[in-house]
Amino acid sequence: MATSDVLVVGGGVMGCGIALKLRQAGARVTVLERSIPGAEASSAAGGILAPQWESEGPGPFFELCLRSRALYGSFAAELRELSGVDIAYRPCGLLRVAFDESDLHHVESTVGWQHGMGLRAELLDGKAARELEPHLSPAAVGAAHFPDDHQVDNRLLVRALTMAAARVGAVFKSGYVRGVVHEHGRAVGVDLDGEVLRADAVVLAAGSWSSLVQGAGVSAQAVRPARGQMVQLQTRLPLLERVVTSAKGYLVPRADGRIIAGSTMEHVGFDKQVTAAGLARILDMALQLCPDLASAPITETWAGFRPWTQDALPYIGEGPSPGLFLATGHFRNGILLAPITAKLVAQAVMGEKPSVDLTPFRYDRGTMARG
Repeated sequence: MATSDVLVVGGGVMGCGIALKLRQAGARVTVLERSIPGAEASSAAGGILAPQWESEGPGPFFELCLRSRALYGSFAAELRELSGVDIAYRPCGLLRVAFDESDLHHVESTVGWQHGMGLRAELLDGKAARELEPHLSPAAVGAAHFPDDHQVDNRLLVRALTMAAARVGAVFKSGYVRGVVHEHGRAVGVDLDGEVLRADAVVLAAGSWSSLVQGAGVSAQAVRPARGQMVQLQTRLPLLERVVTSAKGYLVPRADGRIIAGSTMEHVGFDKQVTAAGLARILDMALQLCPDLASAPITETWAGFRPWTQDALPYIGEGPSPGLFLATGHFRNGILLAPITAKLVAQAVMGEKPSVDLTPFRYDRGTMARG
């Protein structure tokens, strides 16, 4: 007998966001998490909401990212009302800095095609960039300013989503999901540490661990962990107002003077070590962008796993078998895409037509090697 209408495998921002939206739609939901909700990639991120900086060009994925960014103001307000947690959503803008003419040409091209779409983006010379960010390196030759790319404190987001989902009635259960249980070709539940839990639908939102869930149709080639190492620095006064990035990485300034610097991108399996080489690359990038960080103490280092896919697109919506739904493979955009993914997956599970065409993000688009 099913004790839940929906079982959500994974308790990060995706899983908790989906659980919240499903509960608001009237479904009974249980979130299954092997450790502490949000303790993995969701807590290890930088919290950048930057589709304009991240994008390589227009297309369905860029549109999806823009839609999700547009939801964040109301999403933050909703979470604050439900959980009492302010997720520190800051519409601060972003500066993508160039240090040579070749890189500046790339930045100029990005500004050009985004202007063509009616988006706000401005090309600045080095002097104008330093007027916006006085602590920016004098070696910067120019920058693109994206005033609508923002940030959020992802660890506060994790806390808010977990509390909000629980407050509206989602149940959280700890354990290791060994696999999806099928009957007559349909997903009817999961194996949780040898116990079968039954439900009308199963949502796989396990991030880099998705391929470890047997019977979900996700192979180790389809979704792989990509290690990202991070460094936190502390300044007495905020040195930066905006998120500042380069071709090598990014700096995310928090209101309390913390600066999150990242990140590496390494295919090393589930090796979560922070390495000397990784930290050296990040700190070199940080000091190139903002030399005044040289005396800032390092207060924390960590690493997390981003769910990488072959075509850099997530898997969202219906899965390989009836009753199974996917929300995985978001790679570097998990925090950004949490609101829209939660909305779309909840719509799909409830039998509604998703408000965005999910064809580009289907499991069978040609990159999913079934496991």
